[in-house]
Amino acid sequence: MTAPAELVMGAVAYDPKVVTIWNGFRRWLRDKGLGFDFVLYSNYERQVEDLVAGRIDAAWNSPLAWVRAQRLARARGGAVRALVMRDTDQDLVSVVVVDSRAPFQSVADLAGATVATGAVDSPQGTLLPLDALRQQGLVPGQDFKVRRFDVGVGLHGDHVGGERDAVRALVAGEVDAACLLDANHLVFAQEGLLVPGGTRVIATTPLFDHCNMTVTDGADPSLVSQFEALLLAMDYGDAAVRPLLDLEGLTKWVDGRLDGYGPLERAVDATGFYGRGGSITAAGYAP
Repeated sequence: MTAPAELVMGAVAYDPKVVTIWNGFRRWLRDKGLGFDFVLYSNYERQVEDLVAGRIDAAWNSPLAWVRAQRLARARGGAVRALVMRDTDQDLVSVVVVDSRAPFQSVADLAGATVATGAVDSPQGTLLPLDALRQQGLVPGQDFKVRRFDVGVGLHGDHVGGERDAVRALVAGEVDAACLLDANHLVFAQEGLLVPGGTRVIATTPLFDHCNMTVTDGADPSLVSQFEALLLAMDYGDAAVRPLLDLEGLTKWVDGRLDGYGPLERAVDATGFYGRGGSITAAGYAP
């Protein structure tokens, strides 16, 4: 007897809530008639490799994982597509902040300073803000020191512990500036880690996009189409999915787009994080 067709998706278990989220989505999608299952990964690099190799059909990818998936697929003569993303994945910004009492008034003033970042593979806490400084004339590790907080390496910044530790170092006076997602700047203030008005933004990144649901060109087109339609049809007013959407940090799924990944592509190339064919070339990166 032939097993029913099923779309298999990968997700990275950066937090225990990931199990709750995708177990709930699995039940909802199957109730709607889609053969669907998911597998969990400990890091994005293995997830991307399995996606491009065809061992899974879709992957809930970080922006850095999307960059690598594109490069790996292209190098192997295939293609991937950004199917959908969360409404909250679009038009994000990261910031570089200093103590509001510090004398730094411009990026140029950070020459010779120490800048704290998140994990080595964090787009929002490391790659993008350091590239923003680079674009304004300061080369990381050359014009200023970088103190990195490698928390949750392999999770591509989904674990914000590195950003939180960077901010703690700033508050303690151990560093001169800290890099973090603008939204986390607000969260850390709400948590009491930052005193209101205690920091000043000295640099911002260009707007960028975050996660997307990546699918391969080898996945069953009918299953992919059904998966896409069901995700886009999820209603925040539906009591069955609203708690799951809240946990995943969105109010609705929207069409995937590519124009928000340019700044990260540039940062990846500037640092040599990945090769053009998707090989991992970042020094000291071991997910």
